[in-house]
Amino acid sequence: MRTYLISYDAPGHQRHELANAVMQLGECWARPLGATWYVQSTERAEAIEQRLRPFAEAADGVLIQEVDARALFLNTDLRWFRKRQSPAGEMAAPVALAA
Repeated sequence: MRTYLISYDAPGHQRHELANAVMQLGECWARPLGATWYVQSTERAEAIEQRLRPFAEAADGVLIQEVDARALFLNTDLRWFRKRQSPAGEMAAPVALAA
């Protein structure tokens, strides 16, 4: 399992669509800051880039970087959520995991 840092600058109306796309990328995700995400996935960075590419054109910038799982946080914390399995590809509400 790889951990990716994903961050973006996007107009307000695009943030929601981009956030939904990020939450669907891996097995679990965390969002320590407004437009900064950690995603755990078995996919390579290139595959994640292809999945986010349709949203990247509307964003001012998108960063996808494989990172070590260790990080320091000031004035925020890291709470992981697991993507629920939904019937017929519907998006379900996330499930919180222990830190």
